[in-house]
Amino acid sequence: MKKIILYSLLSVVTFISCKPSKAEQTAKKETKESSKTPFVWNGANLYFLLTDRFNNGDTSNDINFDRTKETAKLRGFEGGDLKGITQKIKDGYFDKLGINAIWMTPIVEQIHGGTDEGTGVTYGFHGYWTKDWTNIDPNYGTSEDLKELVKTAHEHGIRILLDAVINHTGPVTEKDPVWPEEWVRTEPQCTYDSYENTITCTLVKNLPDIKTESNEEVALPPQLVAKWKAEGRYEQEVKELDEFFERTGYPRAPRFYIIKWLTDYIKEYGIDGYRVDTVKHTEENVWQEFKKESDYAFAEWKKNNPDKVLDKNPFYLVGEVYNYGISGGKNFNFGDKTVNYFDNAFNSLINFEAKWNAKQMSFKDFNRKYDSILNNDLKAYGVLNYLSSHDDGQPFDPKREQPFESANKLLLGLGTSQVYYGDESARSLVIEGTIGDATLRSFMNWDAINNDKKTQEVLAYWQKLGQFRKNHPAVGAGKDQTISEAPYVFSRTYKTNDYTDTVVIGVELPEGTKEITVSPVFKDGDVVKDAFSNTTLTVKDGKVAVPANQSVILLEIIK
Repeated sequence: MKKIILYSLLSVVTFISCKPSKAEQTAKKETKESSKTPFVWNGANLYFLLTDRFNNGDTSNDINFDRTKETAKLRGFEGGDLKGITQKIKDGYFDKLGINAIWMTPIVEQIHGGTDEGTGVTYGFHGYWTKDWTNIDPNYGTSEDLKELVKTAHEHGIRILLDAVINHTGPVTEKDPVWPEEWVRTEPQCTYDSYENTITCTLVKNLPDIKTESNEEVALPPQLVAKWKAEGRYEQEVKELDEFFERTGYPRAPRFYIIKWLTDYIKEYGIDGYRVDTVKHTEENVWQEFKKESDYAFAEWKKNNPDKVLDKNPFYLVGEVYNYGISGGKNFNFGDKTVNYFDNAFNSLINFEAKWNAKQMSFKDFNRKYDSILNNDLKAYGVLNYLSSHDDGQPFDPKREQPFESANKLLLGLGTSQVYYGDESARSLVIEGTIGDATLRSFMNWDAINNDKKTQEVLAYWQKLGQFRKNHPAVGAGKDQTISEAPYVFSRTYKTNDYTDTVVIGVELPEGTKEITVSPVFKDGDVVKDAFSNTTLTVKDGKVAVPANQSVILLEIIK
C-alpha cells in the first residue's frame, strides 16, 4: 500500500515538474504566433464586389418589396447575395486568388421604390440608397447569412469590410417619403467649388443630405417608427438607442443615430473594417467620432468573443475621398481649405491616382514614387490602389486588353491592392446598351471562368501573383529597392517586431533563358523558390536562372 502511494506521489511530482508554467505556455504561444505570416492591412490583397452582382446563392430572395418594374439595362437587382459570397469562400475561390480581405457594397435595407431620372427605372441594387440602417435588405439575405459569411471568411483567414454611408439617405420615391427636415436637406445641390459647397448640399438631385453638422436633438423619423412597430421591434430599437446615448453622452443628433446603427454591425457580427462612402461630403470631425465608436464596438466584440479574435489588428477604416491621390500625402485640397483625413480617423484612403500612375509611368518609377511616399509622408498609414472600380468611368483597361500588365502593377505594387470583381477574369467593363456606371457593374462572368481557356489563363496568372502577395506582406507593405533596371528586378523587405519578410521580384523579363541578379538580397548557395513557376533555384555567382519564356519571377527564401 505504501509503495503504491509512493509511486503515485512520484507520478504527480513528475507530472507537475514536466508541465510548463503559464508563463512558458504564453511565451511558446507568442513565439509560434510571431513565426506566422502576419496579416498587414497596408499590404493586404482586398477583393471588392457588388453584393448583388457576384454570385446568387439563394434564388428565393431575388424579389422583395414588389421591385418588379422593368429597369434600364443593369439597373435592377440581379440576384447576388450573402449566401453566394459565402459559397465562393467555401469553394476556395478567394483562397486560390490570394485574397485576405473582402469589401462588399452596403447590405442595409434599400429604398423600396425605384427612380427614373431620364435613364430608365433604377432600383437600389448597389446598396447606397439607404432606407433603414438597422436592417439587412432581404435581397442580400438575413442576419444569419451575415453571421455565416463572417464566420466562414474568418476560418479562411479573410477579413470582412462592410460599406458605411452616413452622408445621405436613399432618393425620395412614392414608396420612400423624404425624412424630416431636421434630419435632411434637399437643396442646394453641391457645386464642388469650395469646402462649403461640397459638404452642406446634396450630392446630386433627389438624394437627401443628412445634416451631419447639426448637434440639435431630433426625434426618430415617423416612417422609421411606423416601420419598426409593424415589424415588432420598435421597443428593442428604442431601448438600444437609449443605452447608446446614455453611455456616450452624445446629443440625439442625426449623425449619432447613424453612427450607432453602423457600429452595431461591428459589435454583433465581428466585421473587421468599414469602407466609408462620400467622406469629403461630411465634416471631418464626423469621421473622428465614427472611429472612436468603431474602436469601442470592436473592443466589445473581442471581449465577448475571445475565441474568435483573429489577431491584434485594430478596426480598419478606409475612406472614399473622391479624387484623393497619394501625391497629396495626408492632405486633400478643396481649393479654399485643406483637410487631413488620416490622423485620428482613417487608416487608409482610396487612391484615385493609381490608375493614372500605372498608365503614365514605368513600373520602376511607379514603385519608387509609392515607396517614397508610403515610407515617409504616409508612414503608419496606407492607400488602397485600384485600376478599375464600380463608379470610375475611366478604368485602366476597360476592354481588358492588358490583364497581365494590370495584375503586375496592382498585385506587385506598394499599398493595399483592390481587386475589383472580374479584374482577375477579364470581365468586360464595356457593356452595350448601358448608361453611365451601369457598364462597370455586370454580373460576374462565371461562365467564362468555367469554360473559356483564355479567361482561365488570365485567372491562373492573377492567382499566382495574388497568392505570392498574400504570403508575403513585404510585397505591399515593404521597403522597395531596385536591384537592376534592365531587366527590372527589385526587392521588398518588411520588418515588424521579430518578423522579417524579404522577396525578390522580376517583371517584364526578356524571352528565352536568362539570369537575374539577386546578390544584394540572397547569397551564393541560398536555395530559393520561384513561386511563379513553382521551381527551386540555387543562387550562384549572385544570380539565378529564370525558366525560359517566363516574364515574371517571384522569389522567396526556402526556410
